[in-house]
Amino acid sequence: MKRALLALLLLGAAPAHQVDGDLLLSNDAPRLADYHLFDAAGHPAAGVQPYSLNTPLFSDGAEKTRYVWLPPGTAADYRASGPLALPVGSVLIKRFAFPADARAPGQAMTLIETRLLIHRPAGWVALSYVEEGGEAVLKRAGKRVPVALIGRDGRLQTIDYAVPNQNQCKTCHQSGEVITPIGPTAANLNDGRQLRQWQASGRLAHLPASGVPQLARWDDAAASLDARARAYLAVNCGHCHNRAGFASNSGLWLEADEHEPAHIGINKRPVAAGRGSGGFEFSIAPGQPEQSILLHRMLSSEPGVMMPQFGRSLIHAEGVALIRQWIAAMPADPDRSVPAAAAAPSGR
Repeated sequence: MKRALLALLLLGAAPAHQVDGDLLLSNDAPRLADYHLFDAAGHPAAGVQPYSLNTPLFSDGAEKTRYVWLPPGTAADYRASGPLALPVGSVLIKRFAFPADARAPGQAMTLIETRLLIHRPAGWVALSYVEEGGEAVLKRAGKRVPVALIGRDGRLQTIDYAVPNQNQCKTCHQSGEVITPIGPTAANLNDGRQLRQWQASGRLAHLPASGVPQLARWDDAAASLDARARAYLAVNCGHCHNRAGFASNSGLWLEADEHEPAHIGINKRPVAAGRGSGGFEFSIAPGQPEQSILLHRMLSSEPGVMMPQFGRSLIHAEGVALIRQWIAAMPADPDRSVPAAAAAPSGR
């Protein structure tokens, strides 16, 4: 009895309710509560385990809590690149909330939405549940939610928060012709202990003893500027800007393990200029951040110009500052230019 109680305390979840794995596999429930992932007080069910990422996606400053549930008796499989291979029946859960005061993170939180990524036999399914009238309800078409809080400058801040529709979810999670998870890669989960804990609990198989990649924390001053900037771009842009993503035809590929300067954007002309270029010539003009299309699009909140094009309405000042510093530190090479990739309809 004492051992069982100790195990429950270590899990941090009450045993009173169980996840409805059969329903997760079969139906898009109209209410989040139907899946029994959380109890009425918001506590996760037994087996719904929290996890964290070294570098998370910026989502208008929302604070996010992440959980994973694996069907009993199953485990994720290690992959050196890309997301971990999660078994059919798994669900990735991400909850978005805002504090009343951005200067006091984690306090007086207002939950806005919960997103699920469910691995069904036919593939991954993305669902968004929005808090309405005391419960979270499915919103396939997305929704605009006004958010008001005290900003870091002590002034009232208003946010036109956008819950994505299902097409937008598919766009960001696209890998070739299928939907796939983005965040839980070995590199982004590797904080020095988390993957080993997954392995010890039986939730991760085939983790090598060494050589596991590690993505930097974008805000870690102890990490190199290049590692921080590449991590930020990989997480905020690389899910579309990769060889199998929505922006594959742009030739701008921003995954952390991409090393070809042209694909990263250095001295690279866009495949289709359009107004998104801001009149600038290169995605990244080394030593000249204010002449770089990449920074120009990060600094915009105008639809059709801003990047990322989904998931934010605000400009991430700290992220912009990081990328500006990174580009400014690159040695200028005015004689070198990389031709655009083959013409494509995307202006990304």
